[in-house]
Amino acid sequence: MKRPNPLWLIPVTTALLLLVPAAVSAAPLTAPPILAPHGAGGAVFTMSNAVAGNHVIAYRIGTGGALLPAGSYTTHGLGSGVSLADQGALVLTADHHWLLVVNAGSHSISVFGVNLLASGPLLTFADQTHSRGQVPVSLTVHGSLVYVVNAGDSTRRGNIAGFQLGTSGELTPLAGSRQPLSTPTPTGPAEISFNPSGSVLVVTEKNTNVIDTYVVNSGGLAQPPTVTPSIGTTPYGFAWGRGGTLIVSDAASGALSSYTVTSTGTVTGVSGPVGDNGTAACWVAVAHGGAWAYTSNAHSNTISTYVVGTGGTLSLLSAVAATTGAADTDLAVGGSHGHYLFVYDAGAGEIEQFAIGSTGGLTLLSAVFSLPATAEGLAAF
Repeated sequence: MKRPNPLWLIPVTTALLLLVPAAVSAAPLTAPPILAPHGAGGAVFTMSNAVAGNHVIAYRIGTGGALLPAGSYTTHGLGSGVSLADQGALVLTADHHWLLVVNAGSHSISVFGVNLLASGPLLTFADQTHSRGQVPVSLTVHGSLVYVVNAGDSTRRGNIAGFQLGTSGELTPLAGSRQPLSTPTPTGPAEISFNPSGSVLVVTEKNTNVIDTYVVNSGGLAQPPTVTPSIGTTPYGFAWGRGGTLIVSDAASGALSSYTVTSTGTVTGVSGPVGDNGTAACWVAVAHGGAWAYTSNAHSNTISTYVVGTGGTLSLLSAVAATTGAADTDLAVGGSHGHYLFVYDAGAGEIEQFAIGSTGGLTLLSAVFSLPATAEGLAAF
């Protein structure tokens, strides 16, 4: 999906507009990072995805939720310079100790230790390793297991590949973990993610309208894929809702769909496609224990909210829960107790921050501008 050209910037109080600081190099890791203290405000990360050199751009969530610039850190890899059309280009481990980032231009993965200090999240470079494929676009982590999906190109088939994340942030390739995507032709993978138990990997393919599932054995090795046709058209980003429900955006349908995924990798449709009257529903985030799902409508500049029922059924709560800047793409929930929804507006070069209300409503709080035109991805805690 191509990003629209920048159209406009949403007005917010000028005192809240914060510019990205100059890049600083991260030193090699010398000791395991300190876990962020309980009750800390959290952090938000995106990346420059620049061809000349990829950088992670970091923000601390300050008092009252304001986003405070906290540095730009080289990944020691190269970006692609164009949209990866994915979700999960940056991911955090569950304990927020480590941040992992794809370098699509140099076919590698970088790892940073995360220190949430009083002055902001300090990233310490830990490792970089080849992604074991061409053009990595999305990552997922469960415990110490890391998997990447590589989009491939016109001559090399897309694939997934696994790694072990060490205690010092090093990535060790897992022999026998590489598995192909559904077809040899470019499939346009949008996201890879473990299910909540870590027993199954899921990959959505935009070009083929299928969902791939890979059972993960006790040794952490992915088995050959099971390929299931998507309910909607152009399955894109996804998240895990209430009861382990798989909630997938259908970009061409302007909708969300939900599925059950068994431990054997069987995917069964529950709801969908449930439309939101928007265009290009592409990214998904969940809040309130997975009871609410949000999708960004990248060509409508809106966010829609859904309720996830106990059986995984979807119902539209608000077609326009919020209006955003141009081309809202990636979403992330973060901050203390997950009170904030962060939205990256690719066409406006900004990250917007919304407060999540007690009934799932969204209220704009602040925004940070002047992100690079090539910026990509969002991760938060």
